[in-house]
Amino acid sequence: MQKAQTMARDALRPRADYRWWQPITTRWSDNDAYGHVNNAIYYHWFDTTVNNWLISTGLLDIATGDPIGLVVETQCRYARSITYPEPVEIGLALSRLGSSSVAFRLGAFVPGTDDAAAEASFTHVYVGRDSRRPTELPQAWRRKMESLGCP
Repeated sequence: MQKAQTMARDALRPRADYRWWQPITTRWSDNDAYGHVNNAIYYHWFDTTVNNWLISTGLLDIATGDPIGLVVETQCRYARSITYPEPVEIGLALSRLGSSSVAFRLGAFVPGTDDAAAEASFTHVYVGRDSRRPTELPQAWRRKMESLGCP
């Protein structure tokens, strides 16, 4: 009889690993039948955080901006439940900056805690608005994105 293998799981990154913060107000409708925020809601929070940072830095013009970022990959790990009416803070950092792609790292934290409740990654590929073909990030964009840190 073989032993069951267990997979080691790396710890989620702490609060100190994030560079920009987005406060989130949980809503009554965020809870699911199990009494905690549904996992799909976390993706709303993460997408909102990335886009709010892009807008606040002048990189995202929803109506006419060029290039535009398309999400090509996401991933999330959960460590603890969050329940309405807990407030949430989403931390944002960069994990990779390529020539036309960016991997954002995000953490969901209850205020006053150093341990993430969830950790996600969002990868954007930047494409021409009309062509929808990958395009190199402008240098001004790269400088702003580097402010989020990059290993």
